[in-house]
Amino acid sequence: MEATMQAAIHINQLGYRPQDRKRFYVSGCGGSFAVFRADGSEVFAGELQAVGDDKATGMQVYIGDISDVIEVGTYQLTVPGIGQSVSLAIHPDVYANLHKGLQKFFYFQRCGVELSAEHAGEFSHAACHVEKAHVYAEPSRRIDCHGGWHDAGDYGKYVVPAAKAVADLLLAYEFYPKAFMSPVGIPESGAGLPDVLSEVRFELEWMLRMQDEQTGGVYHKVTTYRFPPLSTMPEDDRGELVLSPISYAATATFAAALAHAARIYRAFDADFATRCLNAAARAYEWCTSHDAEPFHNPDGVATGEYGDKKLSDEHYWAAASLLQATGEDRYHQACLQAFATGGFSLTELGWADVGGYGTIAYLRADRAVTQAQVWEHLRKAWLTEADRLVSLGACTAFGIPLAEHDYIWGSNMVLLNRGMHLLIAYALEPSDLYVDGALQTIHYMLGENALQQCYVSGYGRKPLLHPHHRPSVADAVEAPVPGMLAGGPNRNLQDTVARERLQNQPAARCFLDHEESYSTNEVAVYWNSPAVFVVSHFVGV
Repeated sequence: MEATMQAAIHINQLGYRPQDRKRFYVSGCGGSFAVFRADGSEVFAGELQAVGDDKATGMQVYIGDISDVIEVGTYQLTVPGIGQSVSLAIHPDVYANLHKGLQKFFYFQRCGVELSAEHAGEFSHAACHVEKAHVYAEPSRRIDCHGGWHDAGDYGKYVVPAAKAVADLLLAYEFYPKAFMSPVGIPESGAGLPDVLSEVRFELEWMLRMQDEQTGGVYHKVTTYRFPPLSTMPEDDRGELVLSPISYAATATFAAALAHAARIYRAFDADFATRCLNAAARAYEWCTSHDAEPFHNPDGVATGEYGDKKLSDEHYWAAASLLQATGEDRYHQACLQAFATGGFSLTELGWADVGGYGTIAYLRADRAVTQAQVWEHLRKAWLTEADRLVSLGACTAFGIPLAEHDYIWGSNMVLLNRGMHLLIAYALEPSDLYVDGALQTIHYMLGENALQQCYVSGYGRKPLLHPHHRPSVADAVEAPVPGMLAGGPNRNLQDTVARERLQNQPAARCFLDHEESYSTNEVAVYWNSPAVFVVSHFVGV
């Protein structure tokens, strides 16, 4: 494989903060390197160190360390034998615009409202999906469920992944409030609420509409019966909207996210916080009186399923989040029961495996309402996993905590989730290894990867250009909506174009910047959300 690849420099295409560890990678050849100022004077020189052959990338990779270059400026990095000089930026605010762009993606995903030229610029469009949706199998029963975010490259709105995205953004605000002081440029900017909380509230208002008034259960999703063509603008998607049935997964994750929101918004809008908490409690009660049955698409509905066979972790998250919000013992007893039953990961931060969110809530609850032995067990479990991720990163070509089998659909989400995990571990037990490991996930996202691909649209020398994202395909603008994180390499080749073009490629190279490669190149709100969290650490501290 390597013999067919041209030698190349793999670098963070946005740059580095002065105080951070700064490394770059070279594939295909070793030797020396040098860093030059704009006037041509040399400021640093060194030797590349072999990392070794890496099965996931199929490459021989060498590493260069330029951490000693700390003066703010733009430099040229040269590796003899490659014959090219790469621009290298060092600045304390190098990730500030990226942080805003990752956040503003959520605004561009808004449904049910016009995106005006004032705030959306050339990506403005008319309001979409404003009609009421009918309840599946009850065509005469129609419910207003406008608003919220389009989930991904399609126009569906799904409660389960929405809960993860909401949790990530609220946690980012809790951990790094200073990172969210600058306006992002949304209609609510300057109204007294941090923009990230205004944006999350837009999603929460939709989630509240998804709760059945009679039972407290939550409809799984609202979509058309099938996806519209890729070249369809949101306002031109005229398919009939249908609410898929209430599900345990949607109701439990709704309870968790709304209880979390109640704590955060209490300082800004007590009435809204109370509304969130009451809704969360009703949803939780629904879960206690219903079996944990997995959701399956009903007949005729062919949009994203977000099914999950294991639901004990959803119940754990809901109980722990309500415990943190209320301190009530009944929720603590439910947490203890979940621990006793087991059968799920206590550290995962996915949309299906959500036990990590329950653990975060338990560890951050008032210690007076938790059990010391359980608290310490959870803390150790979190740190043990963090140490495993650090060790894994030390064994991979580009220093990231992804094994070959981790390059799946949404591998960039897996990676940024692990960056989140490391930063939360740092809050539990400060270690530079945790911060460096999290920082490396950003470097990878921005170009330090096997393909030299910046996986975020609108940023870097080789940005994402052709995402599987209907508005970006259908509008008259050549560039895609900015600030979107692609799903990333997927060794399983789960779409036609990937199967045609990526056969026999190493796992970390199974990516196509192609609008039809939805299994590698789609975008999603719950992929951007952990990216916001991780970047926040390096903006707000």
